[in-house]
Amino acid sequence: MKIWQASNGELRRVLEGHVFDVNCCRFFPSGLVVLSGGMDAQLKIWSAEDASCVVTFKGHKGGILDTAIVDRGRNVVSGSRDGTVRLWDCGRSACLGVIADCGSSINGVAVGAADNSINLGSPEHTPSEREVGTESKMLLLAREDKKLQCLGLQSRQPVFLFIGSDAFNCCTFLSGFLLLAGTQDGNIYQLDVRSPRAPVQVIHRSGAPVLSLLKFKDGFVASQGDGSCFIIQQDLDYVIELTGADCDPVYKVATWEKQIYTCCRDGLVRRYQLSDL
Repeated sequence: MKIWQASNGELRRVLEGHVFDVNCCRFFPSGLVVLSGGMDAQLKIWSAEDASCVVTFKGHKGGILDTAIVDRGRNVVSGSRDGTVRLWDCGRSACLGVIADCGSSINGVAVGAADNSINLGSPEHTPSEREVGTESKMLLLAREDKKLQCLGLQSRQPVFLFIGSDAFNCCTFLSGFLLLAGTQDGNIYQLDVRSPRAPVQVIHRSGAPVLSLLKFKDGFVASQGDGSCFIIQQDLDYVIELTGADCDPVYKVATWEKQIYTCCRDGLVRRYQLSDL
């Protein structure tokens, strides 16, 4: 992994230690620490200041495909090809539990604060005191078996299970009850957790896989396997295309204030500066 100075593209750090592909990486809220997951089934925490690997979590039996950070980062969540989602204690580098075991690859995970109207259920066992910030949080899982699963992060109890048109690749929360999930056949489902049986709407712009979804301003950014990347704003009827990727898949989108970053199979990270939308 490489850490770049965003303003000028200068390479600042190289983080080396994973074997095989690194599938996902993100900063902790502090901006000084990085969380990564790889095909070596290892989850690692790094110092962005000196590039050292501080912690390695082992326990997954397959590659880690996505991660989420709970609150300020005392706990993190990982989803894997082995079909499990695990909750980890960063301070003790220990697994606090397997939150779900689906028997199907978990391609995307998201953690969000739940609206007060949503019943997340109660935990069967008293949660460990090492669990910090998991109460009143929802966990969303984008699964390879065409299922989108939501459960209470602390309670481990099911909230809903939605069956889509194809494998789910990615998911994100828009609010305490609205969420988005993208499928391999190009559908973006918007669901309301309070009535998840039927989608609020399904957005379909092309048949290419939806690879990344992220809340942005009043709408969201999406990227697909055909190189398309777009922002949908204002009740989803105002679209801005982000060009430059041509036909190569845009794997991931990240945002910072008015800037959007994309990473593409062509080996480039692109930065877009947006004026007021």
